[in-house]
Amino acid sequence: MTSFTAMRPHLPGYIRKPLRAFIIYLLVILVVLYTIAPIVWLVISSITPLPELLTIPLRWIPRHPTFKNYREIITAAPQTAGVNYQFKVALWNSLVVSLGVTLLCLAVGSMAAYAFARLDLPFKDRLVFVLLFTQMLPGIAILIPLFMISNRLHLLDRRITLIIVYCSFTLPFIVWMMRGYFETIPKDLEDAAMIDGCSMLGALFRVVIPLSTPGLFATGVFAFLGAWNEFMIALALTNTLASKTMPVALAEFIGRFRIDYGLMTTVGVIASIPPILLALIFQRYLLEGLTSGAVKG
Repeated sequence: MTSFTAMRPHLPGYIRKPLRAFIIYLLVILVVLYTIAPIVWLVISSITPLPELLTIPLRWIPRHPTFKNYREIITAAPQTAGVNYQFKVALWNSLVVSLGVTLLCLAVGSMAAYAFARLDLPFKDRLVFVLLFTQMLPGIAILIPLFMISNRLHLLDRRITLIIVYCSFTLPFIVWMMRGYFETIPKDLEDAAMIDGCSMLGALFRVVIPLSTPGLFATGVFAFLGAWNEFMIALALTNTLASKTMPVALAEFIGRFRIDYGLMTTVGVIASIPPILLALIFQRYLLEGLTSGAVKG
C-alpha cells in the first residue's frame, strides 16, 4: 500500500524554498496588518471632520484633514472647564498614579524578590506561590470591599488611594518576575563584593541591581502599563476631577444621546503616546529582561 507521503507531489528545492519563504512573509504581513490597522484607523479618525467620519460609504482618507481636536485639547485652559480641560487633568492624574505605582513597586518588590531569591527563609517557596495566587483573584470580586474600606477611612477620590490599591495588585507580579531574574545572577559576584567589605544590602545595590537593569525596566514597563490602563477600580474609587484617571475620563466622552467620535479618537491617540514611547525606548531592555529572567543558570 502506497503511503500518503509517497503520493504527494515532490517539489524541487528551488521551488519549495521560495514558496515556503513566500508563505511565511505573507503570514507575517497579515499579522502586522491585523495589529496595526486599528491604530492607523484611530489616527485617521482623529484628524477627520465629524461629518466625513459619519458618511456612508466610509472614507478611509479624509478630504479635509484637521488637527482642531488636538489643538483644543492641548490649549484647553482651566477657565473653560470643558471636557478638553478635564481630559488634560485626568491625563496628569494617570501619569502621577502610574509613576507612583511603578517606582514604589520596583523599590519594594526588588528588595522582597532579592530576599526570596537569596535568603534562607522558612516556607519561602510557598509564600511566593501565595503571592502569585493573589494575581488569580478577579478585581471585581474585591471591588465592593475596596470601596467600603476606602469610604470608611475617608480615602475616596484621592490619587494616593489608587496608588495603594494598584500596588497591591502589581507588587506580587514584580516580586515573582524579579525573583526569577535575581536567581539567574551568579551568587559568586555577591560573595566577592562581601569579601571586599560590602554588606548584603551594599552588594544588592552595587552589584545585583546594576546587573538587573533589564529586568527592572521590563517589569517597570508592565507595572506602568497596568496602572495606566486600569479602569474598573478607578471608576469605583474616583468621583471628581481631583483623582479621575484617563480611562475614566475617556469613557465619559460617550454621551447618552451623542458621541463625539472625533474627540474620542483624538483622546485615544494622545493616551496611547506614553505606552508607545515606553515600548520604543526600552524595547531592548524589555526583550533582554523577559528572556533572561525566564530561565535559571
